[in-house]
Amino acid sequence: MHRSLLVRQVLPSLFWYALLIGSALGADFLLHKIGLYWVGRYLGILGSVLLVASFAYSLRKRKIIQRGSPKVLLDMHEILSWAGALMILVHAGIHFNALLPWAAVVLMLIAVASGFTGKYLLKEARDRLKSSLPDTGLPADAAENRLLLDSLTVGAMKQWRSVHLPITTLFGTLALLHILSILIFWRW
Repeated sequence: MHRSLLVRQVLPSLFWYALLIGSALGADFLLHKIGLYWVGRYLGILGSVLLVASFAYSLRKRKIIQRGSPKVLLDMHEILSWAGALMILVHAGIHFNALLPWAAVVLMLIAVASGFTGKYLLKEARDRLKSSLPDTGLPADAAENRLLLDSLTVGAMKQWRSVHLPITTLFGTLALLHILSILIFWRW
C-alpha cells in the first residue's frame, strides 16, 4: 500500500521540528527549575560549534574538502544541525534581552524548517521521478506528462537551495554579530 505524502514526508518533519522546540522549552524550564540556568550560556557556544561542524557536508558537496562520504556527511549535517539548533534554543531561552540575538534565533528556526522542507520534498521528487522511469502502465502521453511534471519538481527542489543558502547565510551573519557583540561587551 502506498502511503500518502503527508504520512511519509510531512508528518516526520513536523514531528522533528516540534520535538526540537518542545525539547528546547523543556530543557530551559528544567535548567531554571533546578537553578542551572547559567548552563544555557555555554550551550550557545557548544551549539554554535556543532552548527559550524555541520557545514563539512556543504564543503564536501562544493569540493572544497575531498575527504568524507557525502552520504555520511549529509547525515551528520542533519544530526549536528538539529543538536546545535536545540542547544542554541536552550541558550536563547524565553528571555528577550536584545533584538539581534532574537532575529538570529528566528532565522535559525526558518533555516531549520527550510532544511526539513528541502530534505523531504527533494526525496519525494526524486522517488517519484525514479518510479516514473520504468514502465508505468499509463498511456504514453500520460506517462510523458507525469515524467515532465516530476522532472520539473526535481528542478524546483534543486532551486530550493537558492532559498536555503541565503537564509542560512543571513542567520550565520546575525549569529556572528551576536557573538562579536558579546565578546566586545563581555565583562572581562
